[in-house]
Amino acid sequence: MSRFAQLLLAVVVALYPFAVYFGIQYLSLGSLLLLLLAVAGLRLALGGRSAKVGARLVAVAMLIVAAFAWLRGDTQGLLWYPVLCNSILFAVFAYSLRQPQTIIERLARLREPELPPAGVAYTRRVTQVWCGFFLLNGGIAAATALAGDMQLWTLYNGLISYGLMGALFAGEWLLRQRLIQKV
Repeated sequence: MSRFAQLLLAVVVALYPFAVYFGIQYLSLGSLLLLLLAVAGLRLALGGRSAKVGARLVAVAMLIVAAFAWLRGDTQGLLWYPVLCNSILFAVFAYSLRQPQTIIERLARLREPELPPAGVAYTRRVTQVWCGFFLLNGGIAAATALAGDMQLWTLYNGLISYGLMGALFAGEWLLRQRLIQKV
C-alpha cells in the first residue's frame, strides 16, 4: 500500500470518534456500519501481507465492534472501539517486554543500530510507560463508553486521548534529549 493510502487510512481511523458521533446523528445504523466496514475492509485488503500485525488487529477490532452493533441493533457497541484499540496496543507492547527486544528498542535501533546497554534499559522503561498509558487510556475510554454520553465519549476519545498521547511522545522526546546531552 502506498504511503499516501496508509496516511489517509490512519487519518480516517483516527477520526473514528467523530465519524461515530456525526454518523449516529445523520446516518442510519446500517449506513454507518457499512461505512465502518468499508474502512476496516480497506485496511485489511490494502495492507496485504506487509501490513503490521497491530494494524491488522485494529482493523479487526473495527469489524468486531461493527458486528456487535449490528447484532444489538444499536450504536452502543461502536463505543468500545477505542477500548479494543488500547487493549491491542497494550498487548503488543506488553508482549514485547517478554522478548529480547521491546517494541521501543526495535524502533530506536532503526536510528541507532548499536544501541548501548543504557539505551536498551531506557527503551524497556519507555515500553513499560506506554503499557501503563494504554491501560489507563483504555480504562478511561471504557468509562466514557459506559457513561453513554456521546459528547463526553467523543471529546475524550477523539481529542483528549490524542492530546495525552502527544504529550507523552513530546515528554519522552524532551527527556531523551536531556539524557543524551548528559552522556
